Amino acid sequence: MSARKRIATSSKGPEDIDEIISEGNEDADFGAISFRSIEEIEKSIVDSPFRAIYQTNNFLLPQIKDVIDESRTVNLRPEYQRRARWTGKQKSLLIESFLLNIPVPPIFLFEGDFARYEVMDGQQRLLAVKEFFSNQFSLSSLSILAPLNGLTYDELPPRSKRTIERASLSAIVLLKESRSTLRDSTTSRVLELRKFVFERLNTGGKQLNAQEIRNAVYSGQFNDLVIELTRCKEFTSAWGIPAYSKMYSETDYEQPERKKNRLYSSMGDAQIVLRFFALREEGNIRGSMRSILDRCMEINLNSGGDDIDKFRRDYLSRLRLAMDIFNDEPFRLPKSDRPSESLYDAVMAAIDRLWGKKDEMLKAKAKIKRAYTSALAKEGEVSKYTGRANTASDVKNRMKAMTTLFRKAMKDA
Repeated sequence: MSARKRIATSSKGPEDIDEIISEGNEDADFGAISFRSIEEIEKSIVDSPFRAIYQTNNFLLPQIKDVIDESRTVNLRPEYQRRARWTGKQKSLLIESFLLNIPVPPIFLFEGDFARYEVMDGQQRLLAVKEFFSNQFSLSSLSILAPLNGLTYDELPPRSKRTIERASLSAIVLLKESRSTLRDSTTSRVLELRKFVFERLNTGGKQLNAQEIRNAVYSGQFNDLVIELTRCKEFTSAWGIPAYSKMYSETDYEQPERKKNRLYSSMGDAQIVLRFFALREEGNIRGSMRSILDRCMEINLNSGGDDIDKFRRDYLSRLRLAMDIFNDEPFRLPKSDRPSESLYDAVMAAIDRLWGKKDEMLKAKAKIKRAYTSALAKEGEVSKYTGRANTASDVKNRMKAMTTLFRKAMKDA
């Protein structure tokens, strides 16, 4: 292990620095910045409550397989990791890079409790190495070392095998001694060091989508609930996602059909659940849909206990009634076998707003479904309920229209 290194991030934002500079002595050698101002700037860096302490290690590739197989040492899937998996081509090109001695970016680990490490960046590289040394895939799509295409690790020629066994991967380990929190000057949230580093690591390279970023930055009981609700049988049935076992496990994560599902692989399922909570309060429906969803996560960042239990009951009860009214196929346009997120917003909002009359909705379900089907079958009416955009006014209008449709059908029943 190398000597420990330290980096610091100032808690001062650009506006603070400008304010300090403006107070400087114009006669000083540094122009508008006085010696005192420079000291203040440097002190703000030294005294920052946010400081990362890390060390760098090198792992021979065969060691990586052993470390991963001993799952008590490295957690490959902390809650803030993406679900998407590398293709065979991507994994093969990584192995080719090792064989050609091409530099590979380091992985980033976070030192947790009991000498257990979480992977902040590099999950796919670690899995690719582990799977190759376990003969779980054959090399493919190699252009430089094309003769190796079709070979597993055990089938490599002796010299190639020795080369890959001597290759190494660097790991930067963020240590527990790091100062762990910092208040973001632009929002009310308190940043956790590992999540802050994760967010910064993912500002380049393959970008995370908006929900993957939310999953990383706003982790907590509310985020856990959003993930939990994506696994309930009513949700997976409504959105065509392969069902989970009663006890979510590694086997569920690795299920091939689920990994192929677009909503699952992109965390679109979690975003759909989040939309319900984000659109419940009309006062939160302002700005872009992305800002609406981000704001909901931030508002509920510290929710727990009774609040989480109520959120769970509310969501499941509304979803189950939607499934009942629409015979287990809610949120769909007539003659379509795919649910619509816009219709989901509208139907879930209507049921939620009229929840005090849930028994009446249940009794009038045949009327509601007929009115729904009739309205969406009319070319001039369909946009009223589905919308053509995700603007705040568009979202409000379609939820209001669907609530009116439900209320009128109940009255006519």
